[in-house]
Amino acid sequence: MTVIDIPGSKSVTARALFLAAAAEGTTTLLRPLVSDDTEGFAEGLAALGYAVRREPGAWHVEGRPAGPGADTADVHCRDGATTARFLPTLAAAGHGTYRFDASAQMRRRPLGPLTTALRDLGVDLRHGGREGHHPLAVHARGVKGGALTLDAGQSSQYLTALLLLGPLTAEGLDITVTDLVSEPYVGITLAMMRSFGAEVRQEGRTYRVAPTGYRARTYGIEPDASTASYFFAAAALEPGRSVTVPGLGTGALQGDLAFVDVLRRMGADVETGEDATTVRSTGTLRGITVNMRDVSDTMPTLAAIAPFADGPVRIEDVANTRVKECDRLDACAENLRRLGITVRTGPDWIEIHPGTPAGPAEIATHGDHRIVMSFAVTALRVPGVTFDDPGCVKKTFPGFHQAFDAFVRTP
Repeated sequence: MTVIDIPGSKSVTARALFLAAAAEGTTTLLRPLVSDDTEGFAEGLAALGYAVRREPGAWHVEGRPAGPGADTADVHCRDGATTARFLPTLAAAGHGTYRFDASAQMRRRPLGPLTTALRDLGVDLRHGGREGHHPLAVHARGVKGGALTLDAGQSSQYLTALLLLGPLTAEGLDITVTDLVSEPYVGITLAMMRSFGAEVRQEGRTYRVAPTGYRARTYGIEPDASTASYFFAAAALEPGRSVTVPGLGTGALQGDLAFVDVLRRMGADVETGEDATTVRSTGTLRGITVNMRDVSDTMPTLAAIAPFADGPVRIEDVANTRVKECDRLDACAENLRRLGITVRTGPDWIEIHPGTPAGPAEIATHGDHRIVMSFAVTALRVPGVTFDDPGCVKKTFPGFHQAFDAFVRTP
């Protein structure tokens, strides 16, 4: 059995940085993820006038409950969706003029429902190009609060950004959601807000957030469950293989740990303890039909091992994966077809038929870290697989290739 330490969660690190910046006092984040996305978030906070001190294994953030320390700032959000969606929302609670831009990839990704909601709350927010996309400018003068309606059917990050804003408003927020994808990520947000002193409750589709502010604390970042999925999938795929990931157990915040339940349905042996999860191969992978709406970031992981199942694998209700770093449904289908696999797709589903993938083949990554890491698992069984942009894993796991190679070489 191989024990592997997975880097900290990107989702948890991003939320923790927002909460630390907004809290009264100095927060210490233990084991934060160090990657392009999280470093971009931290640099964005620094540009806004927040004091962020980084050292190995711990980041210290001096909170500013009244908002950014700078009166004006230019922030580049890189490729980070959490950076691009959370930081303009944080800035809106302060006073000043703040301009945000992002990479070409992030400029293509939507944020219209969020910026519309901020405008509904009275925020002076202006897009510099295409409406509902970066670049944008926030002319901030605090947020009073109130009630609003939000469509979070494209991304739960729209709802998370507004929930995080709620305690910083003068009167609190009532957010009624008409549609919501990846709901477990909202659960992460609510749990973390409460741990920083917020009062928030859910009544059906409405979230009520009191104007409490936040209190600083020391906060440990758990391992990234989405990143762990590649190692879990590899263990399920390879006969005689097993892997244990410490720090992800029954108390884990991240819904993507439910990916191991998909592997269990396919025939893998899965054991989830209080503080660790183990996946073992049984030598068999069964075909399944599975709804992955709540764990859609792991859709490419499942797609990558689907050809090795004994029947078709159909993944449903994942339309939102079409507006990620790339159109992940089409990217998975394209690359599986390059390997000779029969694939069918629809607006929100993909069906992958069993077969023997054949190389050599170059995987078209579309600059998407999850496509690279997923098809690295496929490559365990397919000689000659290469990637047109292997370095894009820096977004969430700069050391992925070294860690995965070490895992593969370990008996």
